[in-house]
Order: sequence, then structure tokens, then C-alpha cells
Amino acid sequence: MPMNFLRCFNISLLIALPVAGLLTGACTTTTTQSFNVNKNAQVEASYIAADADFGKYDRLFASDMGIFFPTDAASSLDDQKRTRQIFREAFLSELTSYKIVREKGPSALDVQATLIDYRNASGADVPNVRRELRDIARPGALMFLMELKDSESGQILARAADSASAPAFSTSAETVTNWEAVEAAAARWATLFRQFLDDNLNK
Repeated sequence: MPMNFLRCFNISLLIALPVAGLLTGACTTTTTQSFNVNKNAQVEASYIAADADFGKYDRLFASDMGIFFPTDAASSLDDQKRTRQIFREAFLSELTSYKIVREKGPSALDVQATLIDYRNASGADVPNVRRELRDIARPGALMFLMELKDSESGQILARAADSASAPAFSTSAETVTNWEAVEAAAARWATLFRQFLDDNLNK
């Protein structure tokens, strides 16, 4: 599963943005963005925008974590809230060497984590995620996505994906979330994210 998923992820990142630009409307100016593969990253797949300039950023704006489940196999709102809290605490504990701010600005890098658990999804669930993630939200896969964006323009500067950790989430009254596995996955992904930041921000 990871290899097939990553193959789809690799292809989609190279073509998704140009194609999306072409489909948004014939009367608007089309803009494209290209990405370079970062082969030395600790994560499974890593892409850096060809025009990315990380030198102007000296602080981080941490956006709320995105969580996507299939519509008929989702964790409860309470479980999702607890999951977000676990991941936020794990990430903040890894980012102590960075200045975290509450407002966007020209020197603030917007960082966002997104968990897409589509292990029990169908193609009908894909439109539920953000438009720019639809090409990589593949049914049958669990993905943790890390994005670095300019906090003012929203331009994506880097993306990284990892699918090695797969905690069990409660999706019905008969199943229970494995919180120990969620905490372990959060700690692992937080470390990978910090390494990804360190590599690209020259820490």
C-alpha cells in the first residue's frame, strides 16, 4: 500500500497544481507552480517549490490541524478534538527552537499538519477534503501531510508526506481509538516535521 500510495502522491504533486489552474476558469490568468523532489528528506515523500525562498521567514504561524475521515467511518468529534490536541502538543514540544506567533505576517511561515485517514473510504469521499488535496487523498490509504506556506499569500512552499504510522481510530461504537498508538504516531510525525523544517530553514 505505501508504495502505490506514494507513486500516486509523486505524480499528483507534479501535475496537480497546473491542472487545477487550468480547470478553475477559462477567463482567468493561469499560474503554475513546480516542485523539486527532496531526495534526502527523512519523510517518505518531500517536495520543495522551485521558487521557494525560506530566507525571509524567522517565525512560524501554526494553523489548526486538518483531519479527514470517510463520511460513514469517522471518529467522534470528541475523539477528533483529542487527536488534534495530542498532535498539537507533540508538535509544539518539537518546535521549541522556533518562534511561534499568533498572527500571520511577511516573515511568518504558515505550517500545517493534515491527517487523512481514507483506509475505509470510497471515491465519493475525496471531494470532502480541501481542493488542493483531492489528488492525493486516495481511498485505502492513511496519510500524514505537512505543508509550509507563505502566511500572507497562501503559496505552498513545501510539502512532505508520510504513511508509515497507522494508529487505529474509533469509527463506530464497537471500536475504540488506540490512544497510545495515536500518541506514538504524533510523536514520530512531529519529529519528522521538525527535521523537515530544520533541513529547509537551515537550523
